[in-house]
This record gives sequence, structure tokens and C-alpha cells, in this order.
Amino acid sequence: MSTFIEHQNWRYATKKFDTSKKVSNSDLQTLKKAIQLAASAYGLQPYKVLIVENPELRTQLQTASWGQSQIVEASHLLVFANISKIDEAYIDAFFENTANTRNIPIEALDGYKTFMKNAILNMPEDQMNIWTSKQTYLALGNLLCAAAELKIDVTPMEGFEAQKYNDILGLSAKGLNASLVATIGYRHEEDQLQHLAKVRKPETELFETI
Repeated sequence: MSTFIEHQNWRYATKKFDTSKKVSNSDLQTLKKAIQLAASAYGLQPYKVLIVENPELRTQLQTASWGQSQIVEASHLLVFANISKIDEAYIDAFFENTANTRNIPIEALDGYKTFMKNAILNMPEDQMNIWTSKQTYLALGNLLCAAAELKIDVTPMEGFEAQKYNDILGLSAKGLNASLVATIGYRHEEDQLQHLAKVRKPETELFETI
């Protein structure tokens, strides 16, 4: 933790990226691992993360992102797409993976499987879509922290038209919905925001011990 707070103070939502600098494959793999290890409800990870490298697609997505330059200027564009509706097969696959990973009989998980199915499969579809979308923000949190440790800039973005993203990337047909976007890369020296003090609530206002 000796450098964690320092790195969190260093990071900010970058507005202008240096197009000449690219995130290395090894660093990208580290960021992917951080996302993979993120917490999620029940450990279900009800989302998929698309790493969009195709420049033509990124140009199309820029138009669906209110023209924001980070979409095309950043080294990589990540789209976090939540699963709109979890079905029984998805939960079964989760438990098969659990049994295989932990080398235990899948029958030993029957009680928890039944509990999870009762809790999730009876959820109204609109509520489920909101719930799975929230899980993508936990994954984003891991990305932000890991990237700061590597001195890689990240801009989390909600400023985009989700349905247009879904159409451009063919997400709806896969049962997915664009939940949030993150661009990663390296700040441009002309981005003046990097020189401004970070503005946050004072601890006395943010925290309350009861």
C-alpha cells in the first residue's frame, strides 16, 4: 500500500491521449487479468469485455459517443457489455466450472445451485439487466486500480448511446448490452487536466462512523 494512494492521486480521467504511445501486450494482459479477478455477485461475472482494435469500428463508435476523441485516440478501447438476461444454462456452466476448478463433485454444489437459481431466474428481466450492468462497474474498479499501478491512463465513460453500440457491435443478438466504456493509453502532454489538483469531498463529509 506504500504507493497505492500515490498512484490513485496520479490517475485522472484523461481527455487527450498520446496517439504515438501504445499499451504493450504484456501490460494489456495484466489489465485483463485484473478485470478477470474482479469481484462480482455470486462470482458469476455476468458480462463480456470487448477490446475494440478495429479502427473503422472505433470511428463508428465515436459517433455514438458524442464525438469524444478518446474513443479513437486511446491505445485501446474496452466495452463492458452486461448479459441482459441470465438463464439456467449460464448458471449450470458456472457450477461446472466451479466443480472442475476446485476438483469437487458437482453434486456437492446442488444446494447452492438451487438457491442461486431461485434468487436469479425469478428476477424481472428489467431488474436483472440493471443488476448485471452494475457488476461491470466492479470490473472497471479493478481496471482503474491496476492501470494506475502501471502508470497507464484510463478514462471511464458513460457518455455514449448504448443502443447504437449494441447495433454497431452486434451485441443484442448475443444477449449483451453495452454498459460502460473505458479507453486506455497514455496522457498527452497537452492535456492540461493532468496538472490540476484532484477534487474530492473532505473525509469529514464523506465518512460517518455510527
